Amino acid sequence: MKDAVVKSVVPYSIADEIGVEQGDIITKIDGKDILDILDFKFLSSSDYYVITIKKKNGDIEEIEIYNDDYEEFGVEFTHQLIDDAKTCHNKCIFCFMDQLPKNMRSTMYFKDDDIRLSFLQGNYVTLTNLNEEDIKRVIDLKISPINISVHVTDGEKRKMMLNNRFADKLMDIMKRFAKGGIMMNCQIVLCKGINDGKYLEKSICDLKDLYPQIGSISIVPVGISRHRDGLFKLESFDEKSSGEVIDLVTPYQKRFKEEIGTSLVYLADEFYIQAKRDLPSFEHYEQFPQIENGVGLMACFEKEFYDALSQCKKSDEKFIPKTIVTSYIAYDYIVKYVDELKKIYKNLDVNVVKIRNDFFGEKITVTGLICGSDIINQLSGKDYKKRLVICDVMIKDGTELFLDDTTITDVENKLNVSVMLSKNDGYDFIDCILDR
Repeated sequence: MKDAVVKSVVPYSIADEIGVEQGDIITKIDGKDILDILDFKFLSSSDYYVITIKKKNGDIEEIEIYNDDYEEFGVEFTHQLIDDAKTCHNKCIFCFMDQLPKNMRSTMYFKDDDIRLSFLQGNYVTLTNLNEEDIKRVIDLKISPINISVHVTDGEKRKMMLNNRFADKLMDIMKRFAKGGIMMNCQIVLCKGINDGKYLEKSICDLKDLYPQIGSISIVPVGISRHRDGLFKLESFDEKSSGEVIDLVTPYQKRFKEEIGTSLVYLADEFYIQAKRDLPSFEHYEQFPQIENGVGLMACFEKEFYDALSQCKKSDEKFIPKTIVTSYIAYDYIVKYVDELKKIYKNLDVNVVKIRNDFFGEKITVTGLICGSDIINQLSGKDYKKRLVICDVMIKDGTELFLDDTTITDVENKLNVSVMLSKNDGYDFIDCILDR
């Protein structure tokens, strides 16, 4: 447990109103010590409480808070959790963190498995490091929703995949969470020949039995980089095996839709693209509960694109020539969208280039893992436009860093281009292309 040191205060918040300042330490609420950020949020969520603050000059203040509107207190702490994050003690056979090249920034190698970060940031947790006190605390504090890395519900298979003798406790814990009213979203990283087939069917059925406390289940293919020396041998999904996964899951989606009104289980876009099958409709994904996992991302983008396109009017105006860089998996879709725009704007000068992932390996085909060094190496000396459009999912939030620590400025200087960042949505994509 760390001191709850205030890093910043939200203007016009309760904290601002009572004079909390950067560097103050919140020591207690209603006389109780603050164990972590969840304790703080729980204890400060009532309509009346007494907060104890140690000021920067050492003075101790006790202030009564009347909060009939149940507002957030309004501070950010130096240590987000007011505690150290719990690390992952598993040695999963598919862990992408173990497949990273050497000499990346240290934060890239940190593997958290902290249920508090699942609640606060949407991280996925395995539940293998929870003790009895942790489980009770999740239920008592109503820490919900949380995202769970399930992978497989068969206990013995899960122990093997996570290399953790406690991994078979998953369903017992999830049943207790469900009984306690905790909402859960689940992820299955599918490994060919390991947790697919009958194991996948069992996982889908076991999780469905916990509905409605299970909000969604995503199934994503394992990512295999070229940095796997000495690691468990895994195979990538190909056209045939991806089709088999779709054929296994689709009947469950249809059945669940009829029985409980939701498909519940969703496949990552990669399966459909790899199998050369049409993507499901926009409506299929309902509320897009796991779009950050690449589940329904293309269907959402396409809907946004065509909605925005319907508002475009034919024009002879000229635009700044552009090159769009994208991944192998998204290339055909981006080309299609550019062609649609060219039907309306005949002077549009845009070409699309797909970037092979040499940094992580050519089996990694998603846009978010494209690195700046690959863009530089593959575009150097080529005939491309002087304005480069890249998707912002390649860049670390709040920085200009690619995953390989190359920067946007590096790309601009090496290629003598101007880089434009496009958000991962169809509206912003069109705005970037049309210089809006």
